[in-house]
Order: sequence, then structure tokens, then C-alpha cells
Amino acid sequence: MAQDRDPSRLRSQRWFAAEGMRAFSHRQRMQQMGFRRDELVGRPVIGILNTWSDLSPCHAHLRERAEQVKRGIWRAGGAAVELPALSLGEVIVKPTTMLYRNMLAMEAEELLRSHPLDGAILMGGCDKTTPGLVMGALSMDIPVLFMPAGPMLNGYWRGEKVGAGTHTRRFWDELQSGGITQADWSEIESVSTRSPGTCNTMGTASTMTSIVEALGLTLPGAAAIPAMDAAHKRMASMCGERIVEMVWEDLKPTAIVTPQSVQNAIVALCALGGSTNAVIHLVAIAQRAGLSLDLDAFDRTAREVPVLANLMPAGNHLMEDLFFAGGVPAVLSRVREKLDLDCMTVSGKRLGETLEGARVFDDDVIRPLDRPVSGKPPLAILRGNLAPEGAVIKPSAASPKLLKHRGRAVVFDHAGDLYKRIEDPALPIDETSVLVLRNAGPIGGPGMPEWGNLPIPKRLLERGVRDMVRLSDARMSGTHFGTCVLHISPEAAVGGPLALVRDGDEIVLDLDGRRLDLLVGEEELARRRAEWKPPEPHYTRGYGAIFQSHIQQAHQGCDFDVLRPTGKATPEPDIY
Repeated sequence: MAQDRDPSRLRSQRWFAAEGMRAFSHRQRMQQMGFRRDELVGRPVIGILNTWSDLSPCHAHLRERAEQVKRGIWRAGGAAVELPALSLGEVIVKPTTMLYRNMLAMEAEELLRSHPLDGAILMGGCDKTTPGLVMGALSMDIPVLFMPAGPMLNGYWRGEKVGAGTHTRRFWDELQSGGITQADWSEIESVSTRSPGTCNTMGTASTMTSIVEALGLTLPGAAAIPAMDAAHKRMASMCGERIVEMVWEDLKPTAIVTPQSVQNAIVALCALGGSTNAVIHLVAIAQRAGLSLDLDAFDRTAREVPVLANLMPAGNHLMEDLFFAGGVPAVLSRVREKLDLDCMTVSGKRLGETLEGARVFDDDVIRPLDRPVSGKPPLAILRGNLAPEGAVIKPSAASPKLLKHRGRAVVFDHAGDLYKRIEDPALPIDETSVLVLRNAGPIGGPGMPEWGNLPIPKRLLERGVRDMVRLSDARMSGTHFGTCVLHISPEAAVGGPLALVRDGDEIVLDLDGRRLDLLVGEEELARRRAEWKPPEPHYTRGYGAIFQSHIQQAHQGCDFDVLRPTGKATPEPDIY
């Protein structure tokens, strides 16, 4: 197999191994930083795309993990180089990290293209970093391996297990209704998130790293390892070793992300009871691989695969518990009949091989098929005259009594309007009302923020109301819960039907029929449509203006139209 390790095959050698002034300059500058000539010539050069930041607690440990990755790369005979990439701390970045997911995807693609790299480790985990890195890597298509940041440790308050994000909303509602004191609230703030790492619930962060594992882009079992567990350090080193072999094998992400592996990821999403955000991200990931993924694929799978992972917000446990129960491989072993086991993974093994020996060590954390966490589907796609291109709901985290509901709309034109008026005593609202937030989608938000878990008025909370039907063209945090219909497409800001809803209109939600309908006649809707005017753009310059000009709708994955595959690969430069 000596020919397989011929250094002339390596992309990096165009920069470092040639004769002439340009290669001289490249080697000269690398020696300026302390690299020896023989550390770069004849070796695979591996980039480490690191999304570490002091403003991203999910990634606070990735500076250290990069050193462990480097150790593995050098051990395997590669050369390690670290490149910083845009860090998107979900809670800190405003107006929303979704505005910048595509920027990270573009940066990842161009970092891989413009530098002398033969392969790369993608280090991320906070919500948008996982899809952003994977999208960019698929578009460039050199060997890559995703290294999940890992979840934070379990949180506790006064003996109660506390999930990041999930309990923030629950305790906030309790504070508003008088169930806990301000002192309690402050105490919870200081004890509920105990370590670096991503949210410890099955929110968007762990959903995305888990389904990327199911796609085959992580080492088996990597997604559930807690960020602060020693096993996470060892996994980082193993990632470094493995990517060097992947370069010699020329194992690229487009050989791994196939229609079959994407379907495996949807199965995993359902079994995990994962975040609705995964629908948008997985559509975008599939498109970057040149694949078409319709929303109905999610609905079909969700009718067949129940929620088995008993994790918040749909269940009772947290990611650390999933790790000790067997991790993602254990979950996949319970639904293996629904999987294509012949799909290749970055380990160099087929998915079926990676699941050999996978065991469930706690049947309450990972439920058997005959005892799912919920009798309701993990997610559902709704259509109707309010959502002609689809909307998403998570029935397993909703109130069963509200999944067939008819109520009168209380409409808010934007988030500022919502927070200005929601506590107005004169607002005509009760528990049967349908809260509607519009102009919160990809263009309207801008960036489609996580505003879909609309707050319930304090006066209703005090009466014991904890859920209502809520509709929006926004997204919702994967850590949240409730009867929230999300991603209504097309959005109001481009003239979607949500723009035409008025206070008092009757709306019908019918989960069994997969319907979301506005009970207003076509003639009246046509009149309203003729009166509608698009909102003024949020941006007139910079990245925001680029975003508004090229962003696609939710059912299309919210990718930029100019970043979708065209059938012609971006050419490599001839001169290095």
C-alpha cells in the first residue's frame, strides 16, 4: 500500500514540496513560526478549525482540546495547524446565531479551500456551529472529521435535576406566578450550569452533534461524552489520529453524507426526541451534499420511530445520563431495523459495524420500543392555508389537549410588539386564544430568531395556565417545550399567509390531520393580500444586506441561494 501514501497525492504539497520561489516562500514563512522543513514536506497537513471563544461557554474548553487533537495528528504522522473560526455562542450572540450560521459555513469552506490542508478536524457543538462547519466542509469536500464539544455536566438545584434552557423557562414562569422567590431565581442562576460544554438537555446542540454522529461524521459514541469527562480528551486525540488515516484513504464527506445516511440521521432525530431546529439544518446539510430532502421525509419517519431517549425537554434525564446509558450508539441499536447499516462512517467502518456491541445500560434513560417516552410523534409537519410550504411542531413536548384546537388569534406584528403588549390587561386573551407572532422568520427577524416559545401572560400563569397554542415563522430553542407551531413557511415578511392574519380570526390546529388553517374566506384573504405591504429591510449594507438578498425560506434550509451546489465544483487555483 506504499503507493497509497505517496506524498505527491497530498494537496498541501502543492504549497510545500515544489521547487521555485513560491514554495520557498511558503516553507520560509512556516519556518519563521518554528516548523521544521521536514514537518511539512511529505506529511498530510491537517487543519483544526476551532470555534473556541471567551464568549462561548459551550466551547470554553476547545482551546485545550485542540492540543489533544494535535497530539493525535503528530502521533499518526501528520502535521497539525490550528485555524480559528467564527464562534457562535447561542445565548450571547445577537440578534440570533442563525443570522451567522451561513457566515460560518462560508468561512469553513474558504478556510479549507485557501490553505494548504489535506484534511481537517471540525471543532464545534453549540447550536449553529455544528451545521455551519459541516455545510462548509461538504462544499469543499476534503476529508474531515467532526469533534463534538460535548455536553455540560448535569445541573441540580435543591436535589432536583436541572436542564439548561428547559428549566430557565419553567423557573421563569414559576417566578412570574409566585411559585418561587427572587432569591430562589438568583440561586438557580449560579448553580444550574456547572461546567463548560453545550446544553445538557436534548436541545439543538446535542441534537445536531448526535445526528451528525448518526450521519457518520463523528467517531462512534463521541456526541454524548461530557465536555469535562477524561474520555473527551482521549476522544480528541483519537480524532487527530483518525483524520490522518482518512486523508490517505481519501475518505471525503460526500462519500459519507448520502441519501441513506441522511435518512439514518432523521431516524436518530426521532428516536432522540431532538430539536425542531434540526429540520432546517439537516435540509441545508443535505443540499450541500447535492441531495434533495423534502419536509415530508421527517413526518413519515416520525410516524414510525417514537421518542426513546428520556431526555429533557420531552423527558426526565440529561445528556450525562445518556452517556452512562450507552450514548448515541445505544439509541441507534434500538432502532437498527430502521437504519441503513451499510453506510460508511469516518471510522472507516460501516454503521452496522460500529453498532456491534452497543448496549443499553439504563432502560429508563433509553426506553425500549414497546415503552416509548411519549405516545405522540417526535415531530410533525403541518400544512394548510396558513403554511402552504409547511410548518413544524414537536408533539412529544406539547400538551396533548391542545393538539386539536380551535381558537381566536391574538396577533403580534413583531417581537417588540409582543413584549410591549403581552401583559396589557386590556389585551383580549384567555387560555383558548392562539398567540400569533409574525415577521420573525429568516428575513423578518432578521435571521429567524428563537422567539417561537411565546411567553404566556402573567395573569394566565397565575391561574395555572402553563401552555397555549402559539404560532410563528420563528424557531424555538430545542431546550424549550409547549404547543408551539414553528417555521411557518413562507414567512410573513415575504407575503406568506401569516401576514394576513388579524386579531379575532379563528385558527384550527389539527395534529392528526397535519393541518394548520385560517378560517377566513378566500375573497377576504385576497382583499387583505392586496392591502399588504412588505416591511422595510432591516439592513442596507454589510453582511445583513447580503443575508437579506440571498437567504432562502425555512423549508429550503435557510441556506444562501448562491451556496447551493450547481453541479460544477469550485476550481482549485493552478498557481500556489
